Amino acid sequence: MKLSFLLREISYERRTAGDCEITGLCTDSRSACDGDLFFCYAGTRVDSHRFAKDAESRGAAAVVCERECGVSCPQIIVKNGREAMTHISAAFYNHPERDLKIVGVTGTNGKTTVSHMLRSILEEGGIKSGLIGTLGAKYGNKFVAPALTTPDPVFLFSLLADMKKEGVTTVVTEVSAHALALGKVSPIAFEIAVFTNLTQDHLDFFGDMKRYGNAKKLLFQREKCRFAVLNADDPFSRELYDKNVPSVSYGLENPAEVFAVIESETARGSRVVLNLSDELCETAIGMTGRHNVYNAMAAAACAKRLGLGVEEIARGLARCKGVDGRLEWVASFRGADIFVDFAHTPDGLEKSLSALREHCTGKLVCLFGCGGNRDAGKRPLMGETAAKYCDFAVITSDNPRYEDPCDILAQVEAGYKRYSKRYVSVEEREKGTEYAVNLLTAGDILLIAGKGGETYQEIMGIKYSYNDKAVINSILGKLKQ
Repeated sequence: MKLSFLLREISYERRTAGDCEITGLCTDSRSACDGDLFFCYAGTRVDSHRFAKDAESRGAAAVVCERECGVSCPQIIVKNGREAMTHISAAFYNHPERDLKIVGVTGTNGKTTVSHMLRSILEEGGIKSGLIGTLGAKYGNKFVAPALTTPDPVFLFSLLADMKKEGVTTVVTEVSAHALALGKVSPIAFEIAVFTNLTQDHLDFFGDMKRYGNAKKLLFQREKCRFAVLNADDPFSRELYDKNVPSVSYGLENPAEVFAVIESETARGSRVVLNLSDELCETAIGMTGRHNVYNAMAAAACAKRLGLGVEEIARGLARCKGVDGRLEWVASFRGADIFVDFAHTPDGLEKSLSALREHCTGKLVCLFGCGGNRDAGKRPLMGETAAKYCDFAVITSDNPRYEDPCDILAQVEAGYKRYSKRYVSVEEREKGTEYAVNLLTAGDILLIAGKGGETYQEIMGIKYSYNDKAVINSILGKLKQ
């Protein structure tokens, strides 16, 4: 594909002379190949302009950059390298987003569960669908390992192109606030945009809740989505409502077109009757907690908009027995139940602990930590939340990244100690898990929170193999010997 053809997609300030054939797109100079177009931009941590010469030496045919970077191949100078990369990526893969129905799910918590529930309904209805999110990408018999909640544009549009090639017609994708703020999905006109909730997270990047919320708003602009599904019980939905965008609301507390009656609930799930704009749908939800009822309502509202019937919605929700690492029951030990959850925000932890408290006849124990080099303001809040809901906590490492784990633990402890002194701090997560498991007796529930289905622990730039469920099963195997 000619460089000049791709440049029709963007405006640029100037370019050096020459056209060339582009055979690939590249953002990492170490993987540059002959014929690649290399993108430079000032990132949040690294300015990739410094690697332009390396990319050229490895065969890059041209460079898109925000300033001249001393290479001899053609340079296209743009105001925003990320934005240029997004639009060129869509064009390079022949705009697959134009031929797919794409549902975008955004919110602080619940994106992954809503996406999986919706895809289960779509598959039940015979619609060939794809899924992109925190747990990776799935379509047909293919699985692509996770990288980011919303992949970078080169990867994202290559995925969409392959999904289209495989016959996928509808794609459900999680859309992070980062992706919206950085313009990763700007060429996409979403068939439906879904909002779950807005609570504190990512303030290390956005600075304050206003900027964080403004990023979410970008998905619900008239030119970005054709239909909106909004949470009537989250006040931020009022800021997302646009009279020019058709919408439906869901909720349990405020008037909404989609609502639910919870018939019964256990620690493993619930039975509900959903009212979908006056059509009744009785179904099972294979995950406990009111927050998962909200997730089911959001998925059902989407499915109905996409033309699925109430029977298909009921079967699809019942078929979704759980989502990897999302309030997932893992094992029983000494008459106690052990759950793993991704909850990594105060709101997420509160929802999971309050859901389990309803079914706990003994002690409610929680093991959790907070990630390094992320929103530090939520650390004491996480501690406060755990202290209010559980009987005992083990505060431990999550992904410390480049921070001292002991510093993170101390900040969590500061919040916890305001309400309770019933806790221990164990820096090493596996040892902390073993300690927590050994506390259990009949009727207890242990929640291991923060990492969910993650398969690594990130320490000083290295991702070590680590999975909470595997660690639990290993510990239980030793204790039962």
